[in-house]
Amino acid sequence: MTDVQTRRPARPPAIPSRGPLLKLGHWLLRRWRWLTSMRTAVVLLFLLALAAVPGSLFPQRSLTPSAVARYFRENPDLAPVLDWLGMFDVFTSPWFSAVYLLLFVSLIGCLVPRCIEHLRAVRADPPPVPRHLHRLPVHATAEVSLPAEAVAARVEADLRAARFRVSRRTTADSVEISAERGRVKETGNLVFHLSLLALLVALAGGKLWGYEGSILVTEGDGFCNSFQQYDRYVAGPLVDPDSLTPLCFDLQDFRATYELNGTPASFTADIRVQAEPGVPTEQTTIGVNDPFRSDGDRLYVTGHGFTPLFTVTLPDGQVFEELSAPFLPTDSTTFASEGVVKLPDLGDGSGDGFALEGFFAPTGLVQGGVLTSVDARPLNPQVAIIGYRGYLGLESGEPQSVFTLDQTQIDVGALNRIGEGNLGIGESATLEDGTVVRFDGFREFAALQVSHDPGQVGVLISAISMLLGLLATLLVRRERVFARISDTQMPHGDSSRPTTVSLAGLARGGNADAHERLRERFAGLLDDSPSRLAAGATAP
Repeated sequence: MTDVQTRRPARPPAIPSRGPLLKLGHWLLRRWRWLTSMRTAVVLLFLLALAAVPGSLFPQRSLTPSAVARYFRENPDLAPVLDWLGMFDVFTSPWFSAVYLLLFVSLIGCLVPRCIEHLRAVRADPPPVPRHLHRLPVHATAEVSLPAEAVAARVEADLRAARFRVSRRTTADSVEISAERGRVKETGNLVFHLSLLALLVALAGGKLWGYEGSILVTEGDGFCNSFQQYDRYVAGPLVDPDSLTPLCFDLQDFRATYELNGTPASFTADIRVQAEPGVPTEQTTIGVNDPFRSDGDRLYVTGHGFTPLFTVTLPDGQVFEELSAPFLPTDSTTFASEGVVKLPDLGDGSGDGFALEGFFAPTGLVQGGVLTSVDARPLNPQVAIIGYRGYLGLESGEPQSVFTLDQTQIDVGALNRIGEGNLGIGESATLEDGTVVRFDGFREFAALQVSHDPGQVGVLISAISMLLGLLATLLVRRERVFARISDTQMPHGDSSRPTTVSLAGLARGGNADAHERLRERFAGLLDDSPSRLAAGATAP
């Protein structure tokens, strides 16, 4: 027997395992390539548009805080859930900001390599002539009796006259010409996307350094551009409160006109503006779509309402004249409004306060003892009031709305109801403790908003650039034309042998109209030659 030594098969060489840092690097690289792809940028742009939809479906605190408060009153169960989801502050919510930031990063990572590649392509010559011209979508061949150099010069001159970029190369047996035009199409595409990126930057800058402040101003009153005076304001994180534009406004007159059916036609306000202390005032009129503009600040009229005027006479003879407060509209059709007039200290040593909770009807109608409003025009102004006396809770340290009473003080008995009544202009009501309330009339107020957006010029320029880039992308055509002029007797200059001219072209887009234009161009390049085209242009 022969001993046979069994050999084990050789093991394959061990593949070195990747370390955790290398794996993490590869994973991050894949995620970065995915994030910076154009497909991801398009998806993120769609998600950004989708995320902005709730901003048009639900009232926003930065624009109409009164509408948000009304939504809470009308939907007490749903409103807190929507508020937790950020539906009333859509454009400042974390999820909207996350999509916005991802889109911003995606566009930067996608556009920087494309711009570098485009700059290289613009500086480079047109590509060389392909070996097989007959494989291109449109081609033609002709034989002419002119020398190859003369034909090449004429073809080059015609292409340059048609605004082609031309590159000419001479080989041992032919002259080759490459020409292209329409690079501005890709330039327009890049301009569009760069403008979109600039638009995002301008919008972000406006949010970081911009602010908005809203305030209700009654006719005859005024305010200055200060966060301390606004009823509500929203400011970017980089805004310095001490560096606001020192503008001051006085509302002299507000006019609201209506159609015959009661529909509002126009709202205009006559204001007096002082740009800075010591400067003469400027008289101007603003409207809903006609704001006042100054140094990046804009003053808008965003709404209006009524401010009832009262005269209160206490039992001890004290008289408080022209007590007033804006009443917020609760019905946009009839402008029925609700509000509160507060008098914290009566000055009689009791420490009590006095308040009137009222319902104002521009055109009032009393049915069954209940006052309602039937028209937005002030044809028959009336007010329904409820008087209160006691502790208003203004010194408790808890925030309190100027448009409502503290219900807690009413519930614990600190603020007591002392009477009610329905009043027309000039009428009086005597409450249970002897206080007399007279309704003296009303003044209109305007809801004004001051907006400062340093990015608005950038947004305008970016939008115009986007439009121009889009037009260039849609209207400009990219074309490439190749020509090979062959003459077998070129070294000897024998003009008896015909010169073969081969033309081929490619139109980006590949539609029939583009190919037909190339055929016409080829015919035009050779229509004055001694020979006719031997073979017409064909398409695959």
